[in-house]
Amino acid sequence: MLVTGATGFLGRHLLPALCRAGYLPRALVRRPEAHAWLQRRTVEVVTGDVLDTDVLRRAADGVDAVVHAAGVFRFWGDAAQMMRVNAEGTANVLRASHGVRRFIHISTVAVIGSPQPGRLLDETHPPQPADPYQRSKLAAEQQVIQAQHEYGTPVVIVRPGAFYGPLGVYGFNRLFFRDPMRGLIMQMDYGRHVIFPVYVGDVAQGVVLALEHGLAGETYNLCGAPISHRDAFDVVCAEAGLRWPRLSLPGWVGIAAAHGLEALSALTRREPFYPINLRSYVYNDWHVSSEKARLELGFRPLDFREGARRTIAWYRAGQPDWIPELAYESSQA
Repeated sequence: MLVTGATGFLGRHLLPALCRAGYLPRALVRRPEAHAWLQRRTVEVVTGDVLDTDVLRRAADGVDAVVHAAGVFRFWGDAAQMMRVNAEGTANVLRASHGVRRFIHISTVAVIGSPQPGRLLDETHPPQPADPYQRSKLAAEQQVIQAQHEYGTPVVIVRPGAFYGPLGVYGFNRLFFRDPMRGLIMQMDYGRHVIFPVYVGDVAQGVVLALEHGLAGETYNLCGAPISHRDAFDVVCAEAGLRWPRLSLPGWVGIAAAHGLEALSALTRREPFYPINLRSYVYNDWHVSSEKARLELGFRPLDFREGARRTIAWYRAGQPDWIPELAYESSQA
């Protein structure tokens, strides 16, 4: 089995989950020397990336399945690079994977972009991507669907929610864990909108379930229960024992601040603290349904409170690069 994106946030949880399930992953890694933990694992490593077609052909040689998790996720940055890595890279991996029995593509619920008010976000909701990252991930999905139609590649698309947990420092982890634990809690639009978190270990397990039970040509949302920003902060503050004051701001303040910070970033070339592209995630209600994954895959996500406890414990332990749930061997072996 070939796994791309093996050293990313999800990949660090995915490799152990695959090994515990009895798979023998071959990991495509851009810079193995930057990940010393790989040397301690019985994982075959191929050096390269998804833009190198020659390396991809060698990496996919002889494998019967591919889990494509590589990608660029940022709220701010080079739109052309996101499209190149996320969409063109996906096309390259698909071309190298002809003949596999299963191709699992890791997309994102965020391809919805602009959720329709009052509508449950299941797999039939029409995507309306609102930023470069979302557009690049939808373009990647289209490459996957095209490969199934043209080459008969048995593909399964999984769309995780906003995943969080140990080993993560960006996105949901930063906004709902790292910043609050440093004394900064900002509830935009008074925290009334609904977000779509999922524990990263649950996503890894969902991928394993998709390999074993997913139907070719199907898409599955992998998400926990929707929760408002205000309630999510309530849980994090309670579990971490935080007593900081909260900045509960009207929506227009956040938008105005984001525009100002974006203007400054045009000079500094550094991602702003609050990019304008966050508005798609923060100012919409993401009532995501994972019922299809529950029924067809047996997906059972953690309660947000338990996931928050594990994430807070990791931060308070000094953000170690290994935790017991990353064990490659089953505890029952």
